[in-house]
Amino acid sequence: MKTVIHWFRRDLRLTDNTALAAAARAGEVVIPVFILSDWKKEHAWTGPNRQHFLCESLRELADSLPEKDGRLIIRQGRADEVLRGLLEETGADAIYFNRDPDPYGREMERRIEKMAEALGRAVFSSKDHALHERDELLTVSGGPYRVFTPYGRAWRKLPKKCERRTAAKLHTPETIGSLDLPTVKTWGLDAAEVADIVAPGEKAARKRMGRFLDGPVFDYQKRRDLPATEGTSRLSQDLRWGLISIRELYEGCLAAMKGTIGARREGVETYLNELAWREFYMQVLRHFPKVLETEFDEKYRGLDWRNSERDLRAWREGRTGFPIVDAGMRQLRETGFIHNRLRMIVAMFLTKDLRIYWMSGESHFLRHLTDGEIASNNGGWQWSAGTGADAAPYFRIQNPWTQGKRFDPAGGFIRKYVPELKDVPAQKLHCPPENGRTLTAQYVPPMVDHAEARKATLKMFQTRA
Repeated sequence: MKTVIHWFRRDLRLTDNTALAAAARAGEVVIPVFILSDWKKEHAWTGPNRQHFLCESLRELADSLPEKDGRLIIRQGRADEVLRGLLEETGADAIYFNRDPDPYGREMERRIEKMAEALGRAVFSSKDHALHERDELLTVSGGPYRVFTPYGRAWRKLPKKCERRTAAKLHTPETIGSLDLPTVKTWGLDAAEVADIVAPGEKAARKRMGRFLDGPVFDYQKRRDLPATEGTSRLSQDLRWGLISIRELYEGCLAAMKGTIGARREGVETYLNELAWREFYMQVLRHFPKVLETEFDEKYRGLDWRNSERDLRAWREGRTGFPIVDAGMRQLRETGFIHNRLRMIVAMFLTKDLRIYWMSGESHFLRHLTDGEIASNNGGWQWSAGTGADAAPYFRIQNPWTQGKRFDPAGGFIRKYVPELKDVPAQKLHCPPENGRTLTAQYVPPMVDHAEARKATLKMFQTRA
């Protein structure tokens, strides 16, 4: 084919980009395009952090494409309409893209396929965002997995094609018009609201991956639950935006594990299990898209959740009076990231101590997280609420005081994000103050009694158990 279009989506890299490499092999001329959404000011599932990370990653991509004799074309609007216009404008023969794991992306793919067929053009989609996607991993009866443990076993056993392909020259014409690169103002957002997020772009993402595989991956099992340490990969936003290849990451883990024994091997194995969890939640969303609208477990639909805007606001702002909860929520606000263990702690506090509907927390996370992976976020929230696939049983209600003691025993993480508590001894940080008092004059008292809140939550769920 003479001219083809590559539609960048969640694959903002040149290295090992499946669809981009396929487009470069098939066409003499490749037109790389990114299509901006056209919502303004407010979105339930994104915010300034993620949009800024996207903008700066696009800027680096645009700077890198000339190495391939390419140009990044920026357009805005509904993707099928924009691509129709670009097909007609350029006379391109085909559209190439990497498939999206979310239902909204899949629906747009169907529209594009229908549009292209009407125009007599071809569409080629590729697997790129996951090692196993869509219907590749099913039970022996041919249905989707609802429980992680058997899924995880099957995931590990299933062969993984990790062929890496990088595009050659693209030869993008200079004559094709493009919008300016976006900023957060493109969506009517305020740049002053962007948190202190990690460095965007493929180069920074590859450095993070290299650092993790060079050492921390071996201690992952021991340190991943300790927020005061650098024990996690910090690659979630890079996988979300496709700044690194999941295939390269997986093969890097296998290479790191080769020849290891004991705790070092267990560290890598534990991280690989987290990659399987990521794809498990993608499969849940694939086969049960209603989880974005309601509970996965039907018997828990319509529970009598509390509706307290005051309590929800206190949780969002990190003013609950529970130090580990407040530290996690302030980390999210200040950095656009929240440690995985703390995601569980703050989510269970909202749903089980405050009995506020999990969707309120799900949306808040997506508005502030730099990663904002819809499937994992939904799966994590429904797990904590006790309503999801392979969720924590409703009667498993974590005690925020003991969680703080277990995972931040010295209180270093708490003091970093809750400066009102900087002079409070560690043992006091992990015990409720007597008679509902405050830990310091500057800090708020606990907003609930955990033991009483637990009883109320058990009563709510037992109406359906």
